[in-house]
Amino acid sequence: MIVEDDLALQKQIKWSLDRFECVTANDRASALAAQRRHQPAVITMDLGLPPDPDATSEGFRLLEQLLEADPHAKVIVLTGQNDQANALRAVALGAYDFFAKPFEPELLGLTIDRAYRLWELQAENRRLQALQHPDALGGLMTRDADMQKLCRLIERVAGSDATVMLLGESGTGKEVLAQGLHQASKRSGKFVAINCAAIPENLLETELFGHEKGAFTGATKTTLGKIETAHGGTLMLDEIGDLPMSLQAKLLRFLQERTIERVGGRQEIPVDVRVVCATHQNLKAQIADGRFREDLFYRLAEIVVDIPPLRQRTGDAVLLAHAFLRRFAQEQRRGSLSFSEDAVRAIEAHAWPGNVRELINVVKRASIMADGARVTAQDLNLPVPDAPAPESPAEHADLDLRRIREQAERDAVVTALARSNGNVLRAAEMLGVSRPTLYDLMHRLAIK
Repeated sequence: MIVEDDLALQKQIKWSLDRFECVTANDRASALAAQRRHQPAVITMDLGLPPDPDATSEGFRLLEQLLEADPHAKVIVLTGQNDQANALRAVALGAYDFFAKPFEPELLGLTIDRAYRLWELQAENRRLQALQHPDALGGLMTRDADMQKLCRLIERVAGSDATVMLLGESGTGKEVLAQGLHQASKRSGKFVAINCAAIPENLLETELFGHEKGAFTGATKTTLGKIETAHGGTLMLDEIGDLPMSLQAKLLRFLQERTIERVGGRQEIPVDVRVVCATHQNLKAQIADGRFREDLFYRLAEIVVDIPPLRQRTGDAVLLAHAFLRRFAQEQRRGSLSFSEDAVRAIEAHAWPGNVRELINVVKRASIMADGARVTAQDLNLPVPDAPAPESPAEHADLDLRRIREQAERDAVVTALARSNGNVLRAAEMLGVSRPTLYDLMHRLAIK
């Protein structure tokens, strides 16, 4: 992409680079639009752009936005002869290289060649790294943009030892994310989970911290607790909001000192473990009511991940329903099962208060109850809506027309792909476009 407000110079640069496929832009807005549409690997740009071509503020703002949108793009800045300070500032902001005007077309072409080869090498390197390190969150399926950002957050946090708190309604996949966090980390130990609400209070202490032989009646041998068992790995404390107050102080001491004492023991045992906790409760409200320690909350909430419910994840309900139906059909040797149109509409319209767990149960029941190869809304035991509810324009707080249009396109494509179970031809027919047009849209919107 060539970003140049002088049209004569823009044509000259494009002519001298005729062996490349070039797109042009003459200001910041058109450059950002062209980048979104074409995703160029290499960009040459002038720092002096309208509305104030004699200053560099607009150029530096564009440089930052281009690299924010695509950090892998190679940006070559074109500057004046005596403009070394701005050139160095551009490189410090992330530009690949700079050229002083007037420039030799052959030298600029060589620099672009080198930048493009580096871009290709880095892209190949990223691809090979992805093959060597499979996605730790492979057990989680989503097309929702917010959920994908959450997955990237989990991957970034995984390499640290920070304590992570997963917040979300019951059935949103907190344990799947906790396991993904462990698999993406460098910890060699195992993943150990305990549900603080499922174990009676008088047994929970020994389950967590273990006990020595003779600590109480029936303690015939020394037993390791969950914390000690997870040494070198990850400990998940599910439903942490139900942890009794008597154990909250002991857990806080462990988090501070990283040592434990078994029940009936006197020896302090050092433990290296990554703690992940999860709850569907409002812990701050519990703190206000005196049912949860504030100091423990801040120890556990070093990184807080808020998981959206299924009803807020665009296209995910149908996407997951198709995947679960394939799985259950295979498990029950039912052959090929698929959803009818009314079943798809019913899945999209349902609020799913039980989230993914409810969806699994509904689809499993339907896969058993269905008479033929088609699963209907009646098999799902869900009401069929008369028509899809239109999305309110008031939901879009951002009035950037390009961004609104791009988000609307993304939502429409994701919904069509979900309804068609990934069949691109059927999705294109739903959207009223050709299959190549839909492939172009998917490529531009980075939808796989």
